[in-house]
Amino acid sequence: MKKSDTHIQSYGKLLGVLAILLVLTAFTIAISRIDMGGANIWVALIVASVKSSFVLLFFMHLKYESILIKASFLSTVGFLSILIGFMFWDVAFR
Repeated sequence: MKKSDTHIQSYGKLLGVLAILLVLTAFTIAISRIDMGGANIWVALIVASVKSSFVLLFFMHLKYESILIKASFLSTVGFLSILIGFMFWDVAFR
């Protein structure tokens, strides 16, 4: 691996991402105490998706991978979203 191929991140950037994750965790806890009816699940899923995106992009270095790896990941997430959607649809019409 050449020096130009490395993707070492600064401690400042990693601490910034950690701070964002901690704020989103506090938001998740705060929003869980508010009754929004059926929207609670959707808000929790959106916040969890944003947090997992930060972890994948910065801590697992997906941001620096090839387009094939990114496409593989996105297709997996898309398929998982379809399966979760079918589960919600099944539960809603019981």
